[in-house]
Amino acid sequence: MKQIRDTRKNTLDWFNWLSEKWSNYEAFIEYDFGIDPEEVAKNFLDLNKLEFIEFLDSFDREDLDAIDQFQKLTESESHVLKMICDQIHKRNKVRFVDFQKSKNLK
Repeated sequence: MKQIRDTRKNTLDWFNWLSEKWSNYEAFIEYDFGIDPEEVAKNFLDLNKLEFIEFLDSFDREDLDAIDQFQKLTESESHVLKMICDQIHKRNKVRFVDFQKSKNLK
């Protein structure tokens, strides 16, 4: 019986590869130079274009669904981080107390 070799890249393997590459990319250096996040993403894709082309060649509908779910998760994580920053800013706000007003109440 002839074996059929699946040449499609496993989506989970690809996400692991993406995570590792992104972790090593050091995007913060570009942020320090004032480059906006979308441009940083384009630079990252351009730097790794051969791997992305390989991934796209093996792409199917299930992969699209997985990426869609991953994008939703990432957006939710972004909202969580924003909410945490908002809470930190609220806690760090200086609150003024008018002690004169409290003395007048007595």
